[in-house]
Amino acid sequence: MTLGSLQRNALEYILRTNGFHIERETEPNWVAADATFAPGRCFLAYDLENQDRIVAATSLQHVAQALIGEGHQSIAEMKLPNEAVRAFRAESQEQAHKLVRRLFQLSKSLPTAPLDTYRQKTRALPTTTEAERTAIQRIGQDIFREALLDFWSGRCAVTGLDQPELLRASHMKPWAACTSDEERLDPFNGLLLAVHWDAAFDRGLVSFDDDGCALLSSALTSTAHALLDADVTRSKPEFSIRPEHRPYLQHHREHIWQN
Repeated sequence: MTLGSLQRNALEYILRTNGFHIERETEPNWVAADATFAPGRCFLAYDLENQDRIVAATSLQHVAQALIGEGHQSIAEMKLPNEAVRAFRAESQEQAHKLVRRLFQLSKSLPTAPLDTYRQKTRALPTTTEAERTAIQRIGQDIFREALLDFWSGRCAVTGLDQPELLRASHMKPWAACTSDEERLDPFNGLLLAVHWDAAFDRGLVSFDDDGCALLSSALTSTAHALLDADVTRSKPEFSIRPEHRPYLQHHREHIWQN
């Protein structure tokens, strides 16, 4: 199908309002744009079988795999633009906005975007004094936090709390224990947690198994155990563990968690 001007404007609006601002040329029945602050390209088209549905495609394989891991079904039968690797269907414009926003969040947060940003910001900074090294570390930690806010959609992985001031970026393998910036800035080495869960995780009073189930330490007082257990029971979190999380979680269980 050939896009009319109203249809094209509607698709471009979805891209523009969800992080993809730089328009790119592509096949006639698609619109495409790059993001200013994230790698990758997003493509939109109308479903040929149902004009109420919108198809979104990404040029980043790791973003596509993350969406599949979150339960999105990729479309196998549709011909995609040359640079697109996978496409996903949205049943309405509202769902299309959410899907494109998620594509943008994952493009910003998944490797190697945080590391690239860190290297760009710190490339020319001096590292002679302890104060200078501390400043560079703070830049890295801020970038890591932003990546986790995007990856976890601004919500605590356990409780679902969505107040940014009450959320912390928790390393599974601590910053000081990491052997490279790749590990320190790897979003899969982190969880976005409410402040009390962050404190408990940092001190090894809680951890998580490879399926994302909370593990509560025997070192917790009965009151603390009841509070944290109530969080898990009440929230019924959908804690989505990817294979990339598991080595870091294993490190936390073996070296930090107080069983």
